[in-house]
Amino acid sequence: MPGHKGKGDEINRYDITEIDGADSLYEASGIILESEERTSAVYDSQTLYSCGGSTLCIQTMLTMCVPRGGTVAAARGCHRAFLSACIMCGLDVKWIYPCSDEGASDMTGGEYDLTEIALTLDRYRPSCLYITSPDYLGRLAPIDDIARICHDRGVILAVDNAHGAYLRFVYKDGVPLHPMYHGADICCDSAHKTLPVLTGGAYLHMSDAFDRDRAKAVMSVYGSSSPSYLILRSLDLCTDHMEAQLSLGEESYYNRLGDMAQPLHECGIDTVRGEPGKLTLIASSIGYTGRELSDELRRHGIECEFADSAYTVLMLTGLDGDELSRIEAALKSIPRKEPFAPKLPLVYPHEKAMSLRDAFFAESESVPVSECAGRICSRAVTVCPPGIAVTVGGEVYREEDIRLLSSQGIKTVLCVKQP
Repeated sequence: MPGHKGKGDEINRYDITEIDGADSLYEASGIILESEERTSAVYDSQTLYSCGGSTLCIQTMLTMCVPRGGTVAAARGCHRAFLSACIMCGLDVKWIYPCSDEGASDMTGGEYDLTEIALTLDRYRPSCLYITSPDYLGRLAPIDDIARICHDRGVILAVDNAHGAYLRFVYKDGVPLHPMYHGADICCDSAHKTLPVLTGGAYLHMSDAFDRDRAKAVMSVYGSSSPSYLILRSLDLCTDHMEAQLSLGEESYYNRLGDMAQPLHECGIDTVRGEPGKLTLIASSIGYTGRELSDELRRHGIECEFADSAYTVLMLTGLDGDELSRIEAALKSIPRKEPFAPKLPLVYPHEKAMSLRDAFFAESESVPVSECAGRICSRAVTVCPPGIAVTVGGEVYREEDIRLLSSQGIKTVLCVKQP
C-alpha cells in the first residue's frame, strides 16, 4: 500500500504508509516523534500532530478532560465539532452565553462575562471549561482572566484555537497571543487554517499535566488508522517555516498583519478589533450587508472566508504585500452607500428537554421550519460557515428560531419523533 506505489502525479511520491523508517503517528518513536518534538519546542508545550483537523483534537481534549457522562461548561459560540464530541462521550453541557442586553446572543460568538463564567463553574462543578478563541470574527477572549477563574476552582481550561495557530508569532507586551501562553491547559490549532499546511493538519497542545502516551492512545481511537503522510509531511515542513518566524521575534510576518485596518478606517470602513490575521469588515458602515460586500469583492477576484447579514471576513495569513494592497485598493474603490445599523442573527437560550446524546439517537422526523416551535431538536442546526448552532440537540425550538432559520434559507429541521 498504497496502490499507486508512488507512481503518477508528483504528489504520489510522498503518499506512503507505515513502512520501515516512516514511523507510526499514534506510536511515534522515530521521525514523527522527532518532528513533533521540534514543534513542541516552538510552542513550549507537548504538541501532537493530527491528520483529522481540530475535530480529532477536540474529541481527544474532551475525552482527556471530562469523565464519560460528566459535565463540561462551554461558551455557546462553539463549532459543531464540539457538539459531536459531546454526543460521542455522553457529556452534559452547561452553556454560557455571550453578553447581551437583548436576552439573545450574536450567533458568531461575542464577549463573555467573567462573573457569569465563575457563577457557572461554582453552580455546576464541571471538570472542564471549553471556550473558542479567537471566534469567527477574530475576537479574542481574555484567556488570562478565564484561566485564573478556572484554576482557582480546579477546573481544566480547554481552548478551541482552531483559527489561531499563527498567534504563536503575534506578540502583545512581548508575550505571544497564543492561548498556551495565557493559562490554557489544553488547546487545539487547525494549522491548515492560518499556516502553510495541507487541509486536515492540526496540533493538539497540552501542558505537562497531561500524559502524552494516553493522549496518543485516545487520538488513535477516534482517528483514521491510515493517517495521511502528505499531511504529516506538510506539518513537518511547516516547522521549518515556524522556526524561521520565531527567529524574527516581533518582526515576524504574522506580527505585521494588523497594519491593514487603519487605512480602511480612514476611508470610512469600520472593522471588528481582534486578531491581526482576520480582517472583519462591518459592511453596514459603507451601506452594504456582509453578503453584498462579499459579492462586490468577488467582482474584483477576491474570495471572502465568511459573510452574513452584518460582516464580511477575510483571512489574511499567507498573503503577500501585493495581495494585501490589492484587497485594500478594491475596498477603497467600492461605491459608498448610506450606512445603517445591521440586523444581527441572534441566538436565544433554549429550554432543554433531553441530553445531546439521547436526542441524537432518538427516532427523528423532518419537520418544516414553520412548524418546529415547541418541538425537540434532534440534531444541531447550524448555518455553516460558521458552524455555530442555532439550536442544539435536546433543546426545544422557539418562535424566534423560525424567523432566524427561515432568514438563512433553512426549510426543514430534524425533530425528535413525537409518540
